[in-house]
Formats: sequence, C-alpha cells, structure tokens
Amino acid sequence: MIGRNGSGRATNVGILMLPQFAMMSFSAAMEPMRAANRLTGRQLYQWRLYSADGMTVSASNGIAVLPDGEIGDTEWPDIVLVCAGIAVQDYTSGPVLAWLRKLSRHGVALGSISTGALVLARAGLLDGYRCTLHWENHESFVEEFPYADVTYAVYEIDRDRFTCSGGTAVLDMMLSIIAADHGPDLATSVSEQFIHDRIRLPADNQCNVENRILMRRSPKLADALRMMAENVETPLASSDIAKRLDVSLRQLERLFRKHKGCTPQQEYLAIRLRRARQLVLQTDLSILEVSIATGFCSHSHFTQCYRTIYAITPTQHRLLGEFF
Repeated sequence: MIGRNGSGRATNVGILMLPQFAMMSFSAAMEPMRAANRLTGRQLYQWRLYSADGMTVSASNGIAVLPDGEIGDTEWPDIVLVCAGIAVQDYTSGPVLAWLRKLSRHGVALGSISTGALVLARAGLLDGYRCTLHWENHESFVEEFPYADVTYAVYEIDRDRFTCSGGTAVLDMMLSIIAADHGPDLATSVSEQFIHDRIRLPADNQCNVENRILMRRSPKLADALRMMAENVETPLASSDIAKRLDVSLRQLERLFRKHKGCTPQQEYLAIRLRRARQLVLQTDLSILEVSIATGFCSHSHFTQCYRTIYAITPTQHRLLGEFF
C-alpha cells in the first residue's frame, strides 16, 4: 500500500510544485499529514517540497512558496506527489520527466493531484494504471494517453500509483492513505479535525454540476447532452438523437431552446469546440488531428468555427496559451 514503508520510521513524502499549482489541493495534501502527526504525538509523516530549479514557485492564486530543494536531490522519498494546476503543459520539462522516471526505477511511489496526472502520463508512468484527474481535463487526457485506464473517480490508488481529481478530493485520498498506513480510527480522527463528515471512496465519481441540475429538470435533455459528449469524433444528427430518446425532433428542439437557449446543433458544435480547445491547449496533437478528433470534415471549416467562438485560430491559441 502507498506510504507504508514497514520500518517504523516516518514516511518521507516529496511534493513537486509546478508553476501555477492549485493551492487548495496543495494544502489538502499537506494538512492531513500534519494533523496525523499532531494527533498521535509522533512523526508519522515528514515532507519536503521540490521545484524544478530550487527557486520559489507561485501558485495559481499568486502565493509564492519556497521549496526545500530542487529535483535531483540525492535523497529518495517514499512517495512523490506532483502538484500541478492550470497551464500544466507549459511546465512539463524534460528534466522533470526524467527525474520522475528515475524515481520510479528506484521504487518510489508516484502520485498526482488535479492536472499532475498529465505530468506522470507524459513521463510514461501511467500506462496500464487506473488513474483519474479533474473532469475538465478528462476528455483531452483520454485522447492523448490511450494506454492509461482513466476513470471519473474522485481519486484512484492502483499499486504504486495514486492520482486525484483535485480540490477537496485530495483530502479524501490522503485520509485513505492514512487509514491504510495507520488504521481507520486515525483517519477518522484526522477527518474530524477538518469538519469532514465522510471519507469518500474511489467509487464516488466526480459530478458535473450542470448535468446534475439538468438531470433533475429534464432527463431527456441531460441524456441528449451525454450522447453528444460521447459522440464528438463522429457527430450524430439531431434526428438520430431524437429517435434514440424516443421524442420528436420538434420536442428535442423545444427542450434545447427552453433550457439552453439554442438549437441542438448549436449546442453540439459548442461541445465539440470545447473539446477541441482542450486538445489544442493540453495536448501535442496537430491541429489537423484535433479537427478530426472533434468531427470536422476539413481543417479550414474547423479553423473557421473555432475562430467564430474564440476570436482566434487554433494555431494562434496554442501559441498564446490558456489565458488568451
């Protein structure tokens, strides 16, 4: 089990901070370990912060954190947690990937929170592993890393890999690790310190809030949106969607006008372009490959539709980055 070293000594946890990392996830990873130490009066966990170059790293909220060292330090932690956030693709350097591969060869357990899974995957360290990441990045991740077994779970622990969707789910993952290392009673006590009434399990999936609301208001519309999201590369005709839902085309169009303020095909196009945006900004797929993966019949048509929505071409967007 992750984190158990069997020697009776403290578990050494390394946390790699990448620029623009998510502070909430970072804190949710650190604080359960601190609380476990405090509640037991023992140093069950100790941690060391790393950056790629040993210099201060700024979180996405602008707070700067000074690391204890840089990657390549000689000590071997028991666990290394990759802490990332927005624009992670801009900070995935060759030395970082090489360091993670070296850690793996030395038997170090590797984990990630939020978009940190992208870093592990680019190092080739999630192939054949069950893993998860934030739902916003799910589809582009699946497209880029077909050999990873990606789920919508809040967190996943698979052998010596552990991944997390981010946010408060990091707390659940750390509590699960504490439970495995030192028993469920301590994990429950730590959870209570944070007024956290239930430790979620990997079986608890991430939820898209909008889809949950739509499911209550209009199950047919929610099913239609699910069909669209599952059929991006080969889009369905509105008539086919209506037939599968056992409604008329006119009924389907009324549902979209009432709840989304647009036609089914306009919403479908928006879904495909959102997926395209993820692939443009979060993968190394060529623009032509992105257009094919999102169901466009030609590169020029894809570029025209993309520019209409985002006021920029896909190529320009990739060059200028996330915050354009």
